[in-house]
Amino acid sequence: MTAGRRIVCGVDEAGRGPLAGPVYAAAVILDARRPVRGLDDSKRLAESARLELAVHIRSRALAWAVASATVAEIDALNILRASLLAMKRAIESLALTPQRVLVDGLHCPHVGIPAEAVVGGDATVKAISAASILAKTERDAEMVRLHQRFPAYGFDRHKGYPTPDHLEALRRVGPCAVHRGSFGPVREMLLARSAPLQVALFDDVDR
Repeated sequence: MTAGRRIVCGVDEAGRGPLAGPVYAAAVILDARRPVRGLDDSKRLAESARLELAVHIRSRALAWAVASATVAEIDALNILRASLLAMKRAIESLALTPQRVLVDGLHCPHVGIPAEAVVGGDATVKAISAASILAKTERDAEMVRLHQRFPAYGFDRHKGYPTPDHLEALRRVGPCAVHRGSFGPVREMLLARSAPLQVALFDDVDR
C-alpha cells in the first residue's frame, strides 16, 4: 500500500487560546490514492465544511488519531507543553507508524521520528490541514458536551474563547472546573475572590 513512498504524518492542535476546556491535537496520514478535496486551515472553513471534511478525512486517510491534554495538564505544564503532549499522544495512537512528521507552527513533540515544524502548515500542507480539521471538530464537540454540564458560560457558542459574553459570565458566576486557572483572566478572578484554586473550581454553577 505504501511501498516506495515515505509515510508522512501531518499534525496540528486546536484550543491553545481558550480560557476553558482541554487542548486537542490530531495526526493524519493521507492516502494519495483517495484524495480529500477542499482541505484548508480549519480556521478558514465554515463549520459545516469542517464537519463534512472531517467525515471524508476519517474514511479516506490511511490513518488518523485525535488526542487531548486536560485542563489539569495545561495548568501544570503550560499550554505549549500540554499542546505538544496532545500531539505526541495523537502520533503514538496512529495505527500506522509514520516515517516523517510535519507539525504546524514552531515546535515539534519528541516522538522518536524525524519531525519538522512548518509555520503556516495548516494552510499549505494537506496532511496538516486535515489534522487541523479533525482537532478543531473534535474539540468543538467536546465544548458542546461541556456546555451540558456548565450551561452558564455558553461554551457551545464560543468554545471557551475569551469573548465578551464569556468574560461576563466569568464575572457573574466565577470559574468552573474546566476553566484554566493558569490563564490570566481566570487567575485574576480567582485571586480577586481570594479563594484557593481547588475551592473556586466548583461544579455547581447554578447555585
